Formats: sequence, structure tokens, C-alpha cells
Amino acid sequence: MILTVTPNTALDITYRVQSLRPHASHRVTEVTERPGGKGLNVARVLAALGHEVTVTGFAGGATGHIVQQRLTAEPGVTDALVPIAGASRRTIAVVDERTGDTTQLNEPGPAIAPAEWSAFQEAYEDLVADASAVALCGSLPPGVPVNAYAGLVRTARAAGVPVLLDTSGEPLRRGVAARPDIIKPNADELAELTGSHEPLRATQDARRRGAHAVVASLGTEGLLAVTPEGRWRAAPPARVHGNPTGAGDSAVAGLLSGLVDHLPWPDRLARAVALSAATVLAPVAGEFDRGAYEELLGQVAVTTAATAA
Repeated sequence: MILTVTPNTALDITYRVQSLRPHASHRVTEVTERPGGKGLNVARVLAALGHEVTVTGFAGGATGHIVQQRLTAEPGVTDALVPIAGASRRTIAVVDERTGDTTQLNEPGPAIAPAEWSAFQEAYEDLVADASAVALCGSLPPGVPVNAYAGLVRTARAAGVPVLLDTSGEPLRRGVAARPDIIKPNADELAELTGSHEPLRATQDARRRGAHAVVASLGTEGLLAVTPEGRWRAAPPARVHGNPTGAGDSAVAGLLSGLVDHLPWPDRLARAVALSAATVLAPVAGEFDRGAYEELLGQVAVTTAATAA
């Protein structure tokens, strides 16, 4: 079982409009609602790849009820969300069908009480004991300590379970110091962590700060990985156009899937890039175009990256 942790779970709502224009009214052509938050997107992709997945985090209020209700319809995904008094957040994605661009609106999330955080930590310890890998994903809602991910990383490591951390800002900085097995920042998050805008140098610096391996998302350029086994760049054969929401989460799913399947790093990276690109071609986050994924998998270029000066 793979465990994904999403402290700031959400109900993802996607609106499609013919053309998004400021200061104008719009007729929505399609509305999609589904359980969301980074770790839930990761879980959905992992389940589609054939893995058993358990999701945990927080759920509360009418929005949280909808999230849990809809999770029951997700094949291969087990709901272990911890109940809270506050209402779970919503995220709104508005897709411009004319340009393919997406505008994202993310609510901040509910306040988590100290007793709710303690209940989550107890549940997490029990879940980690049965996990083959753990993904810690996304932002922290108000009330959760800024060093929360660092503690969760240490718990997983103490249980001998590999852990991937995908967050940003101060939670990432503190989490890296706890020595996660993998971190997956994007270029902006990596620059904020290290102060460097040169991807290879910044990735190597992030590893020196404590991460066992660093896999950086470089947008349309694919992934850059610095690991104990080597350094690689992995890129799709061509730029794909569509809705990029959830593409990074699919990359995380690819990395975790490759980890538990004991694939060598180049094959893990190829899987992650192919899934990420196939997600851009899907209409909503947490899904991927399977035909595109299978076609892209053999076309991803994985090359050795030189050492930064």
C-alpha cells in the first residue's frame, strides 16, 4: 500500500469557458467536481496504474463530506481522512478553451485545532506501519505547525518507509532538513529554497541540504534529477498543450510507482515525464490520457546531466 498525505484536501472544481476575459460575464460550457489536493491527485493516478493507495489528511464540513463521498467511487483508493470541525476548502480552475490556458483560484483551507493535529499524527503513525512508500503533498492549512512535514518525514524514516516530499516555502526548507528520500520542487520552489536560479546547481544544493534525491520539475522541459546513483534530465519529445493542473502530481505518482516497482532512475523519470505530459492532455487534474501515456513512455529522452560548476 502506498500512502499519500494531503493536509489541505480540497474539492476541485473545473470550469470550462470559450474565452476567459477580465471584467466580463462568462457562460460555463462544462463543470467538473472531484476530490482534490495534491496527494489525492497522486493517489488517483497511482490507482490507475494498478497500485493500492490510502489517502489521509483532513476533511470537514459540507465540502469535506462531498470529498469523502466521492472518494468511495474511486477504485483502488482507500479513504483514511481525519475528521475536523472546519470546512474543507475548494479550488477553482477556469480553463480557457480558446487558448488552453488555466486560471487557478485556491482557497486557504480550514483552521486545524491542536487536538485535530494530534489525532492526525496518531492515525499517520498507524498507517505508515503498513505502507510501502509515503508521499507528503501540498500546502499546510492554518493551525498545522510549519515544521509538520519534518516530523512526518522522521516518522516514516523511523519506520523504514521511503518518503517523498512535495511542498514549498518554509515547510519545504524544514522538511528537507529531516532528510526525505525524494523531494520534487518546481523551478520556483527550488530557487526559493536555495537562492539559485540555475537548475542543476540549485538541485545539487537542495540535496546537500538533506534530501537523499532531488527531482526538479522544469515545466515543458521535463525533469532534472540529482540522486546518489547519478544525474539525469528527462524531457518529453515535444511540448504538449492543454490543462497543466495536476501534471506535477502525476510526476510524483510516476516517481513513487517507479520506486515501489524497483525501477532504475532513468525508467522512473521516463514514467514520471510521460504521466505528466499525458495529464496535460486530460480534461481534469488527477487523470491522464492513457493512450498518450503509453505512446509517450517510449519517446521520453533521458540523458546524463553534467555536474554544475
